[in-house]
Amino acid sequence: MRLTRRRLLFTTAPGVLGIAVLSGCSSSSPPSASAEPAPESPVPAASGAVAGDWRRVAMSSVSAYLLVRGGEVAIVDLGNPGSSGAIEEGLKAAGADWKSVKHIILTHQHQDHVGGLDSVAPHVGATIYAGEGDLASIISPKPLKPVKEGDEIFGMRIIDTPGHTLGHISVFEPATGILVAGDALRTSGELAGSDPQYTADEEKANASVRKLAALDVKAILCGHGTPLVAGAGTALKDLAATLQ
Repeated sequence: MRLTRRRLLFTTAPGVLGIAVLSGCSSSSPPSASAEPAPESPVPAASGAVAGDWRRVAMSSVSAYLLVRGGEVAIVDLGNPGSSGAIEEGLKAAGADWKSVKHIILTHQHQDHVGGLDSVAPHVGATIYAGEGDLASIISPKPLKPVKEGDEIFGMRIIDTPGHTLGHISVFEPATGILVAGDALRTSGELAGSDPQYTADEEKANASVRKLAALDVKAILCGHGTPLVAGAGTALKDLAATLQ
């Protein structure tokens, strides 16, 4: 018998999409006594409040992401105004609540990513972060903390990815290979870069894609489009090669 792995797409609550990694068995010749299983790369899960867990809160046209580590949560982006209800449902589905939220990271200044501040901020005592270049353009009911390339939050690394906006940032977790890309990347049938009609500097946006492609990416969580977890690193490198 040999173990196989497959992913199951499921909805855990209204607007919350999850991906579980399931194991099963299939028959084959038994391995030799000296054979050792090949090491596996970390596979991002979305099945509960466990290490490496993440959840997508899918709203009408944009997504927020909950990164769950033990009993604490970091939220990346907040969607449009009035998003607190959808985000609260996502937290409940993850076995968490507002008190669990310790960090909020805003990838950029656009309203469909920061508009939820007014409805979410009163519920949390979290530190709220934004890229240095966009921070002054974000209206927030609570103070914002500027972040830049190389800063670490909750085990995640801030990556400067200007182009979509000049202060756009992405969030990368080296331990799991999870990349929360904001609008630096999108999935519209296939992986693509920043939407040109909403991009401040297309040359910088393309350079940011090439920069992200150098990372060991296992999953891409975009602001627009569904998460990419199968072949994410290869797809990103292929996209970057077209932008040389």
